[in-house]
Amino acid sequence: MAAPRWRPSGLWIRGNSQGLGSLFSLVSKPFCAAAAASTSVNAQRLAERLRAQKQEQDTNKKPVSTNPVQRRVQEIVRFTRQLQRVHPNVLAKALTRGILHQDNNLVVINKPYGLPVHGGPGVQLCISDVLPILAKMLHGHKAEPLHLCHRLDKETTGVMVLAWDKDMAHQVQELFRTRQVVKKYWAITVRVPMPSAGVVDIPIVEKEAQGQQQHRKMTLSPSYRMDNGKMVKVRHNRNAQVAVTRYQVLSSTLSSALVELQPITGIKHQLRVHLSFGLDCPILGDHKYSDWNRLAPQKLSVGTLKKLGLEQSKARYIPLHLHAQQLILPALGSRKEDLNLVCKLPRFFVCSLRRLGLEMPNQDQNENNEAEHLGAQ
Repeated sequence: MAAPRWRPSGLWIRGNSQGLGSLFSLVSKPFCAAAAASTSVNAQRLAERLRAQKQEQDTNKKPVSTNPVQRRVQEIVRFTRQLQRVHPNVLAKALTRGILHQDNNLVVINKPYGLPVHGGPGVQLCISDVLPILAKMLHGHKAEPLHLCHRLDKETTGVMVLAWDKDMAHQVQELFRTRQVVKKYWAITVRVPMPSAGVVDIPIVEKEAQGQQQHRKMTLSPSYRMDNGKMVKVRHNRNAQVAVTRYQVLSSTLSSALVELQPITGIKHQLRVHLSFGLDCPILGDHKYSDWNRLAPQKLSVGTLKKLGLEQSKARYIPLHLHAQQLILPALGSRKEDLNLVCKLPRFFVCSLRRLGLEMPNQDQNENNEAEHLGAQ
């Protein structure tokens, strides 16, 4: 199907050394005349565009906050809404600017916040949609589409691996399946995990949460429980999946922490569930797993809100602070050594670290802490 002739003429992209963690901004101009002149745009799509334009105009009429943090929150809200209206060619071009690694077999990109990997209900644009365009931009118009090797949640940022052909994609997927890929995530948590380093080994199962809004969530399915001070084995849930996460606190204050997470298994929402329900330290901006029975904005302490410069009523706009910081792929194909892929933090993540008084560890210190942790096991 031919692409509509209308183009968002007001698009601008502001980039810095943080790459795709930067803000995308879209300021659309009235397009009624252009849409009417285009014979390929049907009435439904025109109506959707008119509604989107009206919503954006209503948003723009709201007074701009003088608080720099609240302005940043407003920018992130606009970004997530506008990202779904960006033309696929524009998104593909933006992804090329955040390439972390490229060779004859792989392309590694920095996945931006708020962009889903796969399509679904309500999803107008996703990474899988732009893979053919991205391939042509990198290898010319005769290039075959790139292939996904793994997935990240819509709200997660960071390292994402693509492959040039299906065979290579299957090989990389097999490395992930057999747990040969080292995956490291960074997260800002509400409260501080105790102890400061360890392993969470608790199975996870999906259940329906009973509340005002019925919804399904992943939750813990422990093998043991305490009964009058004694450890009692629980009947195994056949739907539960083994889930193991190694964690290490990199920096902390009294009320928050920067935590490095290394998932040994790859269960849906594993890191979020283990942190929130296993360690009682939900990820900042995790509005789904901060409370089991409710689907509501994350409740934050007065002190945390003050540091962030926000009111509780604005907490719903805080993005999930979970970043795929590093992947180590073992030797594959013609490559004879491991491939170490590191992705810088997005800007909103760095701003939150600074506001909360959390320090960014240097690489040497991080490696030493990890070596001590592994040696203690």
